[in-house]
Amino acid sequence: MSEHKFTVNNSTVEQLIQPCYTSDDIATIWQYLDSHHAIDFETINGFFPAAATADSENTGYKYVWVRDNVYVAYAHWVMGEYRVAIATLKALMTYFKKFAFRFNDIINNPALKEEVMKRPHIRFNGDTLTEVDEDWEHAQNDALGYFVWLYCQLASVRAIDSIDMLEKAESEVLIRFVAYFNAIRYWEDSDSGHWEEGRKVSASSIGPVVAGLKEVRSLLSSGKIDLNILDNQEDAHLISQLIRSGEAVLNESLPWECRTPENERRYDAALLYLIYPLRVVSREQSEVILADVKEALMGTYGIARYPYDSFWCRDFQDLDKSIQTAKYTGRAAWLKAHSRAVKRGEEAQWCIFDPIISAIYGEWFQESGDPEHLALQTYHLNRTLGQITGENNVVLAGAGNNEPVEILADRCPELYYIQKDEHVPNVSTPLLWTQANLCIALKLMEKSLSSVPSG
Repeated sequence: MSEHKFTVNNSTVEQLIQPCYTSDDIATIWQYLDSHHAIDFETINGFFPAAATADSENTGYKYVWVRDNVYVAYAHWVMGEYRVAIATLKALMTYFKKFAFRFNDIINNPALKEEVMKRPHIRFNGDTLTEVDEDWEHAQNDALGYFVWLYCQLASVRAIDSIDMLEKAESEVLIRFVAYFNAIRYWEDSDSGHWEEGRKVSASSIGPVVAGLKEVRSLLSSGKIDLNILDNQEDAHLISQLIRSGEAVLNESLPWECRTPENERRYDAALLYLIYPLRVVSREQSEVILADVKEALMGTYGIARYPYDSFWCRDFQDLDKSIQTAKYTGRAAWLKAHSRAVKRGEEAQWCIFDPIISAIYGEWFQESGDPEHLALQTYHLNRTLGQITGENNVVLAGAGNNEPVEILADRCPELYYIQKDEHVPNVSTPLLWTQANLCIALKLMEKSLSSVPSG
């Protein structure tokens, strides 16, 4: 197997990294991470902040993102921490119940979708269960799809509600999501997607909605959702129609993220999530997406989100706060006008992708028993472990604050970026989404090793 070299940032973790693992090796890694607080998850009211950092006030990462919370909840489910996962999904359901009018207004008047602040808010204050009064790119269909996908999965195994049928209020929320996705015509809707940037029709946003709709359909088929809440039987057929519409666009677009000429994008690491955990793409599509990410986006510290990504690009900390926090189009225009346009290789290298690639190969190994899949699972787990912070990481605070901030060792960063010709973690360390994905990768490795004959 020939793969890229990668950087290991923590000298102690380096001693734990192996070319192949035993179950005891993985147990030792779990013990180390736990004892060094590398995978601590603090929750308030069932929610998780985006990052557990001292600088979260400046960066805004103290708030709750729907997408991040779904991934953290899913990681806990994979780890067997079922109560934590259920509490988070129930808390999100409470939030969506409270702000049902956001869905209803657009269902009744679809033209309102163009005013993104009138869309369901995907970032909010978890302490008070209130919306944040700040202009934000709330057109993020992927985040909504992720919630529906995982909530329905947990409901299908009677984790959400031990009785045979969901409560009427919860069923109504799920059907309201269906009506909302129909009203906005999600399969052709321009949204801001995983990266909260310029709006476009994105495969990585359509996929989570397809996954969520499939889970709703499954609940309806199993009788978990009361059919009496539907206006008519045609509503049940609508779900299958919506799924077909999304799948058709996915098949036309993939392996591209977006084929629309004015927003054309071939490579985007968000497409990895369509493979795992959503499983909404074919094996052939999956293999091309993986090859694209490795060829076009993989670096020695992590994986870029997409080519020429300006968020946390080279010397990002030197930019004025107004430029750092500007919307994507404004930031990119300013950089270009000041001869600071991003060069290939200067994008931030993120830490949320390698563990997902490891999980993908883990599932493939568990299906095939192919040792090459296990080797690739191991390689990307090792890249993930290599991203854990080492000693003496001192960076500048975020959002234009030039006070030095010490990044602790044994933490899972959001990303590494180039500052003064050196790759350093940014201030959003630890990022809980990174921690969650690391936990998923370790659990998938445990499962793979359990099927490997001893000796």
